Amino acid sequence: MRIGGEPLQYRWMNKETPCVAICVIDPKAKLCLGCGRTLQEIARWGRMESTERLSVMATLETRMLEAGFAPPSTFVRKPRPATS
Repeated sequence: MRIGGEPLQYRWMNKETPCVAICVIDPKAKLCLGCGRTLQEIARWGRMESTERLSVMATLETRMLEAGFAPPSTFVRKPRPATS
């Protein structure tokens, strides 16, 4: 979801997730068009150790480029504005 052209930042997101809230799985490549993860990786993400998450994240740009998609690094997540 985008607001004002920028991806929406959800409270549960942190720097150890590539999620940009564009959750669409390409049926041919079996990758999320927003972050590049597989459904299996998305499902297990919260149970992965930090090192495993970082390892997966290190492969996402190459994975997306090889599938012919814009890499996740082209999507910029903005910090959620502070609320009073």
